Amino acid sequence: MKKKSHMKLKSKMMVLFLTIILVPLGCAAIVFFGFGYYENIDVLRELSKEDIMIGAMINRRLMEYLVIAMMLILFMTSSIITGWLNKDIYKPLKELSIAMQRISTGDFDYHMANRRDDEIGILFDNYEQMRLQLKENEEEKAQNEKKSKELVSNISHDLKTPITSIKGYVEGIMDGVADTPEKMDKYIKTIYNKANDMDKLINELTTYSGIDSNKIPYHFHILNVSDYFSDCVEEVGLDLESKNMHLNFTNLVPADTCVVADPEQLKKVINNIISNSVKYMGHDNGVIDIRILDEIESVKIEIEDNGKGIESKDIGNIFERFYRTDSSRNSLQGGSGIGLSIVKKIIEDHGGYVWATSRQGEGTCMHFVLRKYTERTDEVVI
Repeated sequence: MKKKSHMKLKSKMMVLFLTIILVPLGCAAIVFFGFGYYENIDVLRELSKEDIMIGAMINRRLMEYLVIAMMLILFMTSSIITGWLNKDIYKPLKELSIAMQRISTGDFDYHMANRRDDEIGILFDNYEQMRLQLKENEEEKAQNEKKSKELVSNISHDLKTPITSIKGYVEGIMDGVADTPEKMDKYIKTIYNKANDMDKLINELTTYSGIDSNKIPYHFHILNVSDYFSDCVEEVGLDLESKNMHLNFTNLVPADTCVVADPEQLKKVINNIISNSVKYMGHDNGVIDIRILDEIESVKIEIEDNGKGIESKDIGNIFERFYRTDSSRNSLQGGSGIGLSIVKKIIEDHGGYVWATSRQGEGTCMHFVLRKYTERTDEVVI
């Protein structure tokens, strides 16, 4: 809607001030100059007493009329000024006061339509911007509270499952069910794996807490890419082997290539991506490929699986906190839903970036890029 043009408040106040001064002065000028008061003094001296009395009565009546006229003019001026102030200042401020009261009660839907281009209009615009910002913050807060409740529910489920298994296997050992070395070894390994699952979840929550407060502890070092990822692959390979999954590793960067990174946090990135692949593999013949590629000024890491893939409508959202491609199905898989958001945060804090590509029924590939470390050589000019 087009805004109506309004005189600025400063200009209005100046007009009102001048009106209050000039109207009485104008009326006084009419009294003293409009009727030729000074010009008729000599004529009055030549008149008889009776004529003077008649003239005095006429002047008195004229003065009465002038006083009445002045009162009417002042009343009209006052009415116009009052109406002007009421319409342009009092009513807008009252409306703004009501709007602020609605804000104070948590009602962020009270909209104030602005059809003015003066200072009051600017005030309305400022209110509207504040209302929209508060509404957005409130909606975000409600969404975060909902997601936090979902996170607590997921964590409760994820902690309860391994704890129940651990208790069951410990009771089996105590009751003598594990009566052979083979069974005892199996029970102990299972307890160890379940404890590891709980440890991973607790570490994930600790990292998530750091993300929420933007206080993830980093200890950056210069890492040799080939040595670091070879060690990671060896460690991850043992875990995947125990789950009957195959791991392929390809390293195409020069042997002396280095990056500046936190080794522990970078390991979380790799573990979270691989854990996600394993969790949503969807079949028993799982294969994970890790490739290290040379990108001239950077290093590109690809972690690809042959799982069920991700739908195109979901691929752009998987790095959001708590996002699940199919909550009704994936809730059965467990997990806090924050693993990939942690991946994104850590990689971005390293000055890199991460994205995903996927084809349904064929698998998903996670890509992330880290800038190479180049040693600075300061030239000394003699």
